[in-house]
Order: sequence, then structure tokens, then C-alpha cells
Amino acid sequence: MRPRAPFEIAPKMRPLAPRRSGVVGVLEIGTSKIVCMIARLKPRDATTSLRRRTHSVDVLGIGHTSSHGIKGGAVIDMERAEHAIRRAVDAAERMAGAQIASVVVSMAGGRLASDHFVAEVDLPEPAVAEGDIRRVLDAASTFAIGEGRTILHALPVGYAIDGVSGIGEPRGMLGRRLGVDLHVMTAEAAAVRNLLLCIERCHLGVEAMVAAPYAAALSTLADDETELGVTLIDFGAGTTTVAVVENGHCVHVDGIAVGGQHVTNDVARGLSTRLADAERLKSLHGGVTVVGADDREMLTVPPIADDHHDLPRAIPKSRLLKIIRPRVEEITELLRDRLITSGHAAGAGRRIVLTGGAAQLTGLADMVASVMGGQVRIGRPLGISRLPEAARGAPFAVATGLLVYPQVAGLEHFEARRRRLSHGESDGYFSRVGHWLREAF
Repeated sequence: MRPRAPFEIAPKMRPLAPRRSGVVGVLEIGTSKIVCMIARLKPRDATTSLRRRTHSVDVLGIGHTSSHGIKGGAVIDMERAEHAIRRAVDAAERMAGAQIASVVVSMAGGRLASDHFVAEVDLPEPAVAEGDIRRVLDAASTFAIGEGRTILHALPVGYAIDGVSGIGEPRGMLGRRLGVDLHVMTAEAAAVRNLLLCIERCHLGVEAMVAAPYAAALSTLADDETELGVTLIDFGAGTTTVAVVENGHCVHVDGIAVGGQHVTNDVARGLSTRLADAERLKSLHGGVTVVGADDREMLTVPPIADDHHDLPRAIPKSRLLKIIRPRVEEITELLRDRLITSGHAAGAGRRIVLTGGAAQLTGLADMVASVMGGQVRIGRPLGISRLPEAARGAPFAVATGLLVYPQVAGLEHFEARRRRLSHGESDGYFSRVGHWLREAF
């Protein structure tokens, strides 16, 4: 039998101690915008709301700019993406009055996917000890992922003792065999490497890479939702991603390379106007439900060329909405079918939370409810202090979730035998980049 090759994992950060403060920098790299936030995390006492959080988050600085060189959540032009990242980081540092050396970064592209691995070990003593948990987690980590994939997260989502599953905390319990269900989230290795390289070119280290829908879930979901089961859908510009959370754990992620930018493209083609004007029309007047008044409300559509003979046109608002709805409906139906195939649509599908820029489309919650069923609400960041008003909505769910992530980083588990993609593999910037390139090619 051929020995299993060490797998790649994205950079992982050390967990933040419950009684220790710290300053963290985060970077959301999307198809339409790049957001950098700097915040101070302070220990706090347990409260009735957001019981799972150990720290308060106090935003010190925020910078965001239009994204360039990114398509479908992946880097397609290194130089343009680097310049956009530098602008966002510089704005955040100026506002915070401090510089950052490393960031926690989101990953929305690279075809996010989930796998579950189950393992069991015998217990040498009747009561489960810390060493037994480590052994069973190491046993579950002896998996093989698909070629060309990189691990973003490995989260134990439940334990079993003598075949009885659904145990959240097995320490001290009695039994003969201990089992675990390990949820592993992966992305395409090439997309991960290029994103890491782009950030390193900005002379920033990468503390950790977090799946975008997992980050959005961390910032927007209430504790009761995570226990009862909920599906989060992040409608981004270049990707639409999904996280399913049950019994307090993220149990499934998925993503498709279709999002709000494709809706903008449809509007530009359907109305023969420029992309910038199509985006403005979508943002100001877009929606997915047509009412009687929309036939009478007129919108001005600028021409696609600057020729003075080509004059602006007036169209009824209903025409714009009839262009937008089919694409959004297609995305929602595709997600519904993928959730059904994954087996996670039944319980968590009864509650749905929408985040991302496209979640602001008028009538989207009602349309998602009609296609997928269940109760639907728009998710907004929870428990983040000193967040500017403009950043308190659904479009900033991922960025604020990255600020929450250091509090849960300790839940991750990785086998010791692995090949880590990390900014700490060697001392110099160019030697680190050279290592990745040698590994990749």
C-alpha cells in the first residue's frame, strides 16, 4: 500500500487566550470590494447574548476599496489585486493610527467543499481523558483529500461513546470506545497559493485563512439559531457561498462561482448600457418582485457609448426587475438542489440567513423563502463595537466574522504530519514565495 502523502493546509493561527487582549487585522478579498479591518479584542464575562464569544470586538480602523484583479473570489491579476489590497490596508491603518504585520484573510473562491471523516479508538480507562480525545482526533485526521485541494478547516462536530452519538463534550464520561466526526473544509490549492502570494507581496503575513461563509456565520448568527440549525447564504459579487450550522457547529460549506456581478452583467446586456451604470441601476432600483407601480415608474438608462447621437432612454422599472429575477432565481434553485444532494437541507433549511451585497436586493428574502421554504432573514454583524454605520449591514458579514474567528481558532484540529502553507515556513519573503512555487510546480 502506497504511503499517504502529507496534505496541504492553509495557515492556522494560535487561539486567543480567554483572558488575553489583542489587536487583530483582517482582510476580506472579494470580487467587488476589498475590506480591511483592525480591531482590539478584549476578554469579557459571559452574557446571555452571544454566549459563545469570549471577547468583545472594538473596531479601531476600517478601509475598503473597489476590488481589482479578482474574479470568482480568486486572483486573476496579481499586480492589480496587490494595489487594491494595499489601498484598503493603508486606509484602515490610517484610521486606526497603527500598522499591522499580518492578517486573517477570507477565502470565497476555489470551489469550497466539505468532507466528513469518522474514527474510533479504544479507551484504556473507563473515563474519557484529554489524551483519548487527542488520539481519536489524530485517528480521524488520517484521511486523504482530493488532489489539488488545500484544507482550510478541520472541525470536530460531535463525539460518540460506545456508538451513542451527539455528544458535545466527552471528557469524564464513561465508556469503552470513543468516536469523533471531523468536518474538513477544502478549497483549490492553486487559488489558495495565489491569494497567499498576493498578500505576501503586500509585505503582510497571513495568520489564518477562513472560508467566507464560515466567517459570515460567526458574525451574524445568534446562539439559538446555531443550536436549532440554520443555513447561511452569502450572496457575493463573484461567488455565492453556503454554510450549514447545526448543534452549534458548522457541518457543511459549499460555493458556486455565480453572484451579484453576473446579475449586473445581465442588466448591462439586457439594457445595452455600461457595467458601471448597470451596477448603479441594480443597487438603487434593483429587486426581484414586480408590483403594479413598477410599470409606471420610469428609470433613465445611460447609453453604452459616449456618442452624443446616442441619447439616454427611459424604461419602466418593471423591465429592470424582470431581468434581475431570473438570474437570482437560478442561483437560489441551484443552491437548493446542492443542499438537498448534500443531505443538509432538511433541518437547517427551516431557518435561512442571507448576507453579502446582493442580499440587499428588494424582495430577495421572500423569493428565497418561496424557493427553499422556511423562515428567511437578512443577517447583520452582531456584537461588534464602534463599527461605522455604513459597515453594519449584510455586505460586511464576512469581514466582521474574521474579527470573531480568533475566538474559535482553538476548535481546529490538524494531524502533526502535514505540509503547511504558511508565512512562517522560512525567514525571508522571497524564500517563502520560492518555497510555494517549488511545491506548486
